[in-house]
Amino acid sequence: MAAHFGRRMRKGAATTAVAAAAVAALSASQAPGVTVDDQGRQTTADATPSPEETAGGATGNSPYYTDLPPLNSPNPSPSAGTGPVAPGVTEAGIPATVLDAYKKAEAALREKKPGCNLPWQLLAAIGKVESGQARGGRVSADGTTLSPILGPQLDGNGFALIKDTDNGAHDGNSTYDQAVGPMQFIPSTWEWAGRDGNGDGREDPNNIYDAALAAGHYLCRFDWDLSDRGDLNRAILSYNQSTEYLNTVLSWLEYYRKGTHEIPDGTGTLPVDRSDGDPVRPSPSASATPPAPKPGPRPADKPGGAGQSPKPNTPGSGSPTTPPPTTPPPTTRPTPTDTVDHLEDAGTAKLTAMAGDPFTERISTRAETDAGKAVARVRIRFTVFGDTDTTFAGGESVATVVTNASGVAVAPALQAGEKTGAFAVRAVVVGRDIPGVAYQATVTERAADTLVRTGDTALTCTAGGEFAEAVEVKATYGGAAADGVAATATLITSADNATENDKGPYFKDAAGNAVRTLNGLETDADGLLKLPRLYADDTAGTFLLRITTAGGATLTVELTVAAAATPSPSPSTSPTA
Repeated sequence: MAAHFGRRMRKGAATTAVAAAAVAALSASQAPGVTVDDQGRQTTADATPSPEETAGGATGNSPYYTDLPPLNSPNPSPSAGTGPVAPGVTEAGIPATVLDAYKKAEAALREKKPGCNLPWQLLAAIGKVESGQARGGRVSADGTTLSPILGPQLDGNGFALIKDTDNGAHDGNSTYDQAVGPMQFIPSTWEWAGRDGNGDGREDPNNIYDAALAAGHYLCRFDWDLSDRGDLNRAILSYNQSTEYLNTVLSWLEYYRKGTHEIPDGTGTLPVDRSDGDPVRPSPSASATPPAPKPGPRPADKPGGAGQSPKPNTPGSGSPTTPPPTTPPPTTRPTPTDTVDHLEDAGTAKLTAMAGDPFTERISTRAETDAGKAVARVRIRFTVFGDTDTTFAGGESVATVVTNASGVAVAPALQAGEKTGAFAVRAVVVGRDIPGVAYQATVTERAADTLVRTGDTALTCTAGGEFAEAVEVKATYGGAAADGVAATATLITSADNATENDKGPYFKDAAGNAVRTLNGLETDADGLLKLPRLYADDTAGTFLLRITTAGGATLTVELTVAAAATPSPSPSTSPTA
């Protein structure tokens, strides 16, 4: 679960001396710039992500479990027949199916996003804090939780206010959203972050394989490198924007890195303490739809002391009878999202990029009231539509950004894929059914504006022979190497006639036949293009080879074929007298 609402004293805390020793031990093992607080949680500087990186977090900043790892190291792992298990070793165990899901997600991200360097121990740390490893591994054989794991409804009553975005499809609540599953995704985040981790054709937030893979992709967006401490902190904070959350996850990450082991499903240790102060955990048989909160103050807020109700005055008790106090109905003030009347383009320029390049222009959208006033702190969801492989930075096709004080949300930069053509990006207000704003974008083919030969040796050959040097050229665009640019090479008739010549130099195809036009050529990563070797027929003279690229770059190369040497006649033999 996710956002912190005030530190809680940990139940059963160790003595001051033991705690101090644990803090010292943890501090000694950390990277530079990392400190440990008096509860054993780690923290570091430079850990604040930007608003576009958080946007409410994967969990909508729902509550989370604050239990800390044991003070002793989890090594060595227990094995059968070795005697009693040392205190804390049980806590290091991770249910078999849950552990398998984390490791499979790490392997998938190593292939899809190798630069992210996602450790499975980070998924385990988040899974511990969010759901106690799927309630101690209470999952089916395919990884689906045996009963729903739901956070409290995000109704603004002590939590964030996120109105229903999925019509209750995932959380069973058609009024407000709730964090769902072992990794506690809110439905609006799962809509774009969801993945199929177990290959059953479904993206189910209640399945640990799906949820772990989705969490991995979520943590690896924005091209973060999780081996870098700053990026690691930003990724964790983007999951739940709370410093206490960050420190708790870092503590479990360090604990699991020291050693862990597999335990049977359903036998994991269940967490106790929660960040919202509610010690009651949902039972495995809890309904998918939680009961609505009761109006009025909590018992601790009533007169008569914490958790105690005042004794009622009764007739004949010597005190005047007074009616019990009534609680006025709560006043519901409109949220910023409620006040949005429409969205406007905030001055986005033309969206065009070459295949494989980032778009230099970013989409800007402004949320306004019906009077045209800016609305801050509103979540805007940007979605890429159309037949395109263009994505936002980080490889996702959806991004959610919170509007700033000017009511403007700036989408992450778009990264063009290899598919050329037009597509659209649509901006909508999360939690409101009002018209969105559509932006048209175009990806053009890779191009070059300049072609030059890489060598200056004259290209000569004798008739019927083979040119000693192959032609190599370099393509650039704006002075930079133009990679992946399509090119054509043709032996032309003359400088003014680009039709194919029917005599003179030629290339050979795979069967050894003469060809004088090569299509489908492409420059390499350095913008270089090396043509196949050239041959000459028996025609002498000067010939031209013309190379053209997408974008209009053209280079004409001169080829010279010298006549073959005429053999000298052999001396004749005198006739016999």
